[in-house]
Amino acid sequence: MSLVIEDPRVVEFDVQTDEMLVNMGPQHPSTHGVLRLLLRTDGEIVHECTPHIGYLHRCAEKIGENLSPPQYIPYTDRMDYLAAMNMNLGFSLTVEKLTKTKVPARGAHLRVLIAELGRIASHLVGMGAYGLDLGTFSPFLYAFREREIILDLFEEACGARLTYSYLTIGGLTHDLPEEIEIPDGLASLTGRRAGERYPFLEVLEMFLQWLEPRIWEYHTLLTRNAIFIKRTAGLGILSPEMAVSYGCTGPVLRGSGVDFDLRRDGEAIYTDMYKGYEYEIPVAPFADAPREAVVGDNWCRFYVRMMEVVQSIRLVRQAIKKYQSTPGVVRENFKLGAKLPKDEVYLETECPRGQMGFYLVGNGEGNPLRLRAKSSSFCNLSVTDRICEGVPLADVPAIVGSLDIVMGEIDR
Repeated sequence: MSLVIEDPRVVEFDVQTDEMLVNMGPQHPSTHGVLRLLLRTDGEIVHECTPHIGYLHRCAEKIGENLSPPQYIPYTDRMDYLAAMNMNLGFSLTVEKLTKTKVPARGAHLRVLIAELGRIASHLVGMGAYGLDLGTFSPFLYAFREREIILDLFEEACGARLTYSYLTIGGLTHDLPEEIEIPDGLASLTGRRAGERYPFLEVLEMFLQWLEPRIWEYHTLLTRNAIFIKRTAGLGILSPEMAVSYGCTGPVLRGSGVDFDLRRDGEAIYTDMYKGYEYEIPVAPFADAPREAVVGDNWCRFYVRMMEVVQSIRLVRQAIKKYQSTPGVVRENFKLGAKLPKDEVYLETECPRGQMGFYLVGNGEGNPLRLRAKSSSFCNLSVTDRICEGVPLADVPAIVGSLDIVMGEIDR
């Protein structure tokens, strides 16, 4: 009878795991703001992901019922604070729809120019922050370098860098300046001397010429990066049916293969701004997508935003030409104490994160009777439980980051 001696170096465990509730946020850097995610996990696998919001609530809608519409414009800046120009535009168009205010043609072209520059700046932050979420730092620095130049141009145009109140009811607060000093960042990148003065639109064209080739460098750093593809392609899949049923909009919706953009498909008061402009709507699937990518995954949502930057550059260039060839003023005067008609209107515009809507009820007074806002980020965030179910814990930041939410828009 032989004696079998067990190897003392080998120890077997009967491993069993218990469900845990894990709080991600509200301080977690990958939650893109004061968002708390309550995760129910079994080991490393997420079975439930519940968003908890309200940490940034500040009664913005109720405040709007106690101010005249021109006074409320600065509050719209604080909604999507990364795309404040687009928030200004959406609310201004809603008031114009209610009061039947007509914007001069020159002002409409300038609105397109400014709104699309705001879209570029917003998507640059989204790109850089998403790269940071996934562990790469260089794209974040490059994105903020480019965004800084846009903020310098906005500062020259309206005097502010984050909360602008520039696009207002009837058009814009004032026209563009004739000449400006070239921003220091752009001067160093283009070999110009800091402090030299150029026409505003010439400086803007310098920036566009410099930015456009950089997009393909970002593709090298992120979009085509093997590690980035592993973290994004085939993960967080949001089907077209689910995207529509949850009310998702913007790049999240188009990343799921639904071809819908309010600049083309919205109400006339908004689409008229873009009449005569040539541009494309990036929609998944993409012919140049990696083989691992699936329609509706993290990679497709990210790539839609990257391609929208290219189209926005195209739109800004067209807006420059149309603005230069259109004489006149940029604003139809709207009195601070103007009475609002006894009527109700609702209007949505295509903001960088999706469709932002404003509902306004007038009652013959200077202040509206009711003011409500519909947030694109709120609807986009609502799908997290579905697309995070069954994924490893480490993939949750990658999925939430691909939605590119801003909590100031959700918590009003």
